[in-house]
Amino acid sequence: MTNRTRWATDTGPEHSQWYVNRFRQLAAEGADLAGEARLLDTLVPPASRILDAGCGTGRVGAAGEGEPFDAAVLAGNVMAFVAAGTERQVLSRVAAHLRPDGVVAVGFGTDRGYPLTDFDADAVGAGLRLEHRFATWDLRPWRDDADFAVTILRRPT
Repeated sequence: MTNRTRWATDTGPEHSQWYVNRFRQLAAEGADLAGEARLLDTLVPPASRILDAGCGTGRVGAAGEGEPFDAAVLAGNVMAFVAAGTERQVLSRVAAHLRPDGVVAVGFGTDRGYPLTDFDADAVGAGLRLEHRFATWDLRPWRDDADFAVTILRRPT
């Protein structure tokens, strides 16, 4: 029996449409929907290849086939929705598709049942190094009571 993702166990069939509608509404309200992409743009040189690993509708990055990638982004609670116990494996697989010195940007709610201490241990176990942590995609300083964490990891050379 395979592990079911938390996405499959924690959301219903209507969630995908809700997600699309939510972002349409945010756009109509003038919300900043490009924060993740702007952050990634600061981390890599122009014409870099960015792997959008499970970011909802794929709105953050676009890349052709092949590898290695210069960066990967896992926005929108990706790590909080994978099957429990597979987080280190997921991070390892993402790291395997990066060039040496490539970066991974990961964002998820701190109330999603995946403690940051576990995430940090999984990242190290996957061979990644924690470089920065912020409370938002627009680089608000990290604080322990933040309800969202954006972590920048790097694959060592």
